[in-house]
Amino acid sequence: MSVKPRPLPPGLHRETLALHTALERSQYGEHSEALYLTSGFVQPDAETSAHRFAHSEDGFTYARTSNPTVTSFEQRLAALEGTQAAIGASSGMGAILLMGMGLLKAGDHVICSRSMFGSTLNLFGKEFAKFGVETTFVSQTDVTEWRSAVRPSTKLLFAETPTNPLTDVCDIQALADLAHNAGALLAVDNCFCSPALQRPVELGADLIIHSGTKYLDGQGRVMAGAICGPSKLIVDVFAPIVRTAGMVLAPFNAWVVTKGMETLGIRMQAQSASALAVAQWLETHPAVSRVYYPGLASHGQHALAMRQQSGLGGAVLSFDVRGADAAALRANAFHVINNTQVISIATNLGDTKSIITHPATTSHGRLSEAQRQAAGIGQGLVRLAVGLEHLDDIKADLLRGLDTL
Repeated sequence: MSVKPRPLPPGLHRETLALHTALERSQYGEHSEALYLTSGFVQPDAETSAHRFAHSEDGFTYARTSNPTVTSFEQRLAALEGTQAAIGASSGMGAILLMGMGLLKAGDHVICSRSMFGSTLNLFGKEFAKFGVETTFVSQTDVTEWRSAVRPSTKLLFAETPTNPLTDVCDIQALADLAHNAGALLAVDNCFCSPALQRPVELGADLIIHSGTKYLDGQGRVMAGAICGPSKLIVDVFAPIVRTAGMVLAPFNAWVVTKGMETLGIRMQAQSASALAVAQWLETHPAVSRVYYPGLASHGQHALAMRQQSGLGGAVLSFDVRGADAAALRANAFHVINNTQVISIATNLGDTKSIITHPATTSHGRLSEAQRQAAGIGQGLVRLAVGLEHLDDIKADLLRGLDTL
């Protein structure tokens, strides 16, 4: 018999919810969350089995349908985002695929920021298009473009904020109002900020997308994704698709990300502080022509970002190195990246270790040159996800390349 936790009092802060939400214990009374590694669950009798498979009685049946560890992750993330429910997926892109499968059909129309992650652009622009779903890509920041793109068939508006890698910030409340007036839903990818800094549902968003691979985990260990939103969509629309299509979150991955969320708040505070210091310092370096970071006063949406993101810019920034032409820009960007000795050259982000990458040839490498230009992804652009190393060591590592250009 499990040891039931004491009920949590109302009004707890996010840092506390990240530690105590959905903390179910077995008969052993373990202090840490248990990890349930099983593909199936033994039923007490055939009648109970029938009721559970028919969903007329609560209970676990098969891991593709549900698992106690995954359920704990979902409940904890929903508590952090302030939504009624959440559902796990195998990855962040799996969560977006799940959202599209649940909400869209042939003839439907989507409005999407053209500044989104490269794989997201491809999923909507190529894969969903095969099934008769049309997507209009618009400016991340110009609400007028979003409004002009609305059609009677528009079912979904989708944005990530800040964007990857240029950190453009959209007005969530304005897009939510626009979507609702059109009878559509607004979905927000909250990967960069996480609920530690930003809760889009409080600004009117209907659905929140997560790549748990990033800041929710925080140490780059596993793949995970999730959708947060109202129960009527999570339970009635998305859950049946997961059961059928199988983009299920593995229990081990759910357990790892659940443990990662326990330190989410303190990590985001520390990494955001370091990112701001690095961004301010890069603005003064002669080899850098521009820095993209919402925490900077020079950022185009700085004031909006500070309102939406709890006064912090997040832990990801990008910068353009100087160069005479595209070839020189790319060579100089590669020079800065290749001369790092502490910062990791990788395409992930959200890790406690700082990560540097060249978006034009990695995260956005599958886009056409025209798509990259439309998204503002130049050959001289370098993205830096700031980790928890000492600030002076991060700066010194970047100087190995910047000072020798």
